[in-house]
Amino acid sequence: MAMGVSGSRPRLYGGRGYKPMSQINVTPFVDVMLVLLVVFMVTAPLLTVGVEVDLPEGEAPVLEGQDEPLEVTVDSAGQVFVQETVVALDELAPRLVAITNRKADTRIFVRGDRTIDYGRVMAVMATVNAAGFSRVALVMEIPPPAGAK
Repeated sequence: MAMGVSGSRPRLYGGRGYKPMSQINVTPFVDVMLVLLVVFMVTAPLLTVGVEVDLPEGEAPVLEGQDEPLEVTVDSAGQVFVQETVVALDELAPRLVAITNRKADTRIFVRGDRTIDYGRVMAVMATVNAAGFSRVALVMEIPPPAGAK
């Protein structure tokens, strides 16, 4: 009778004992990560659609920031939207104050359709400034490079 390392138990499988596996199988982990990557790549553009407007073109540096800006949009019909909700101009300031919890340093992007009257966009900007928000920016479309169409 052969003696094993653990005492009186014989070794199984032709003298080879059970050895712990020292490698981790990462294949299922990689498969899950690739599926998540594809899901996020497909859904990310859909999350930032917002209200459809035809933005004017211009050249300016891109604003960098850590926080997510709040978008106020004026569409071609002159309706004002906060994110994707229609708001009357006289209700815009209280709505912005409520959404931001009275944080005056919140970034607000104003998007205006290129066909809308300039005065309507300026009325929205004035309302936002009167509500106490100082970090307000106009959003425009960057034109394609000279050779691209």
